[in-house]
Amino acid sequence: MAKPIQERFKDAWNAFTGREQNFNYSYDLGVASYGRPDKVRLRYSNVKTIVAPIYNAMANSVAQCMFEVIRTDSNNNYVGNVNSGLNDCLTLEANIDQPSKAFIRDLVLSLFDEGVVAVAPVDADVNPRNTEAFDILSLRTAKIVTWYPSHVQLDIYNDREGTHQQITVPKYKVAIIENPFYVVMNETNSAVQRYIRKLALLDKIDEQQGSGRLDLVVQLPYLTRSPRKKQEAETRRLELERQLSSSDYGVAYTDGSEKIVQLNRPLENTVASQVEKLETLILNQLGISRSVFEGTASEEEMQLYYNRAIEPVCSAITQEFTRKFISRTARTQGQSVTFRRDPFALMSMMNVANTADRLISNEVLSPNEFRAILGFKPVDDERAYELRNRNVSQSPDAEAGPGTLPDDEGYKDDIPREEM
Repeated sequence: MAKPIQERFKDAWNAFTGREQNFNYSYDLGVASYGRPDKVRLRYSNVKTIVAPIYNAMANSVAQCMFEVIRTDSNNNYVGNVNSGLNDCLTLEANIDQPSKAFIRDLVLSLFDEGVVAVAPVDADVNPRNTEAFDILSLRTAKIVTWYPSHVQLDIYNDREGTHQQITVPKYKVAIIENPFYVVMNETNSAVQRYIRKLALLDKIDEQQGSGRLDLVVQLPYLTRSPRKKQEAETRRLELERQLSSSDYGVAYTDGSEKIVQLNRPLENTVASQVEKLETLILNQLGISRSVFEGTASEEEMQLYYNRAIEPVCSAITQEFTRKFISRTARTQGQSVTFRRDPFALMSMMNVANTADRLISNEVLSPNEFRAILGFKPVDDERAYELRNRNVSQSPDAEAGPGTLPDDEGYKDDIPREEM
């Protein structure tokens, strides 16, 4: 029943015209910042190269996968999701600042940039130091500052104070995830690190060539071995610089006995070709095709990309989460952290239609289950939940159930009973 118009006006609230305009807090809100203090920022050497777009694309692909806490039976068959705080962190909200997908993207970017990253439970229903049976209410990505035999010191963002703090926690209570591509990305002489150094050298050469320098050598008509002649040569050099800088068109004059040699010719080197080779080497070692980033990859190339580049990262995350955040008792009950992705995301509508027909005909999915996958509402019909082949007509006798035969009285066949 709708409220009367008087009550609607009485209960209505507006952020700008209400009595608590802008919430008008009278107490201290905490540390203020113009930028987001918990945001992950890649290292300067990674931001300047093609490495940053690669990391970002892979992190977005991992974040598109659905991470869940599930329960399985004795045969490891999926039974259903576990309604827990950890599952809410992985599917809805990881902390007060990040939804689940932003948290996963933050985690993967930090993992690629640093080589190893920690995920610490910030809020729990009970103290994790006292028991294994605790439910996680919020998660944060943290940088490992110091390693100890059984503990790690973390640099983690404190959302209550708005600053980064360093805390020491036991290893068995924090997920420590190592980059599966550590040898390719983070090792000292890895392909990515060599590429960063080569690209820095190429940038330096480009800056020298585009700096506007003339690189002239002036040959004077006398020897400059004595201090007096060196002083005269220096005076002559300064005079040429003054003439060139003070002229609108950069024109200077010399006498007939002086010779000028220009050195700012294009510098021939192999740095550019080496950078291109290293780019190809990095993509090959990561199992990524260039067409993936160009948006022209085929279905087979995308499957290879997910299997070789994305699946190892997702497996490393889920395995460590299961090991650290799921208690031994819960694991014996079939609980685990797993990931999955939409199997129809890379298919065209024609292939999806053909796949739907095969899955429904082979009694793998019911029509309503497949409608839910496509995002459609279920049909209000009991037959839409049945697992049966719609391409085969059902006789009235088949409704009695499988394995039943008609009555003997109505059974007639050309073959005599004795010959059967």
